[in-house]
Amino acid sequence: MAQEMLRCGPAEIDRLVAAGLPFEERSGVRHFDPNDLYNLGMYSNTAKTQPELTFRMLFRFASRPVDDLLRTKTWDFQVRLECTDCAGEAPWRLEEPDIVRYGGSVADVTEPAPGTGSATYAATITTTGALTPVLSPVLRRLTGEYLSAGYRWQMIPVPMQADYGLVHELGATSCIAASLLLAERFRNAGYRAEAKRGWFCGVLGGALDLPHACVEVEDDDGRLKTIDIAKAQLAARLSASTSAFQELCLGSIYNKVIPSTASGNAALAYHECGSPTPVQVRADIRSVR
Repeated sequence: MAQEMLRCGPAEIDRLVAAGLPFEERSGVRHFDPNDLYNLGMYSNTAKTQPELTFRMLFRFASRPVDDLLRTKTWDFQVRLECTDCAGEAPWRLEEPDIVRYGGSVADVTEPAPGTGSATYAATITTTGALTPVLSPVLRRLTGEYLSAGYRWQMIPVPMQADYGLVHELGATSCIAASLLLAERFRNAGYRAEAKRGWFCGVLGGALDLPHACVEVEDDDGRLKTIDIAKAQLAARLSASTSAFQELCLGSIYNKVIPSTASGNAALAYHECGSPTPVQVRADIRSVR
């Protein structure tokens, strides 16, 4: 997997290990953390690793006119819930899509029935966009300071992202960690703000589960605005031609995001069986029209 992801040979893997790339040896085979491999490839500057190529493909929309991100769009939304250490039959609870207050709709819902092991939530979800840029000079300043601070976006395990202080001390960031820290700075400045989790849609045809988080903050006009800080940061890294999308991320909403009812450091789903192992959540979100 390491050679395929990094597009390199065994000798190059040996050099990376000698330089400190951590691994576990199992039955004589080296096993690497996928997050380590992704981050290494993302910042390799070779323009050939899987992370680099995937990143450019995923964000190619950010260089286009934003009009397409503001139109109404419908998604076939399915979430697979898995309780890998299940302790018995019990109800499931998913932090469901919270799109109605943003002008969208949820229809044809199939709720997960009480059971064991796994379950599925399905719905047809309509999203839309709206230009509602942040007005507050204070919020704009704090957001700009964060974006210019030089934190390096990385793939980080979700439980670690909740420890946003540690993540930023390491010079790293992620969508959840960034949203939690920015929301805290907004609150310290006297604004009502909360980090919220959700889903980023249409990734590789819906086959890739991509966690998402943003900040909801009450602006000076009394309206709730959404700041998608991580997407603005990633778009800026991609190209200067993404400036319109970066601005869209600062207060407006766009149709590739489905917010949930989960706060930034909360789980997206629970199984009430009593197992201490967190439920695994994998989304499959495909464009209908």
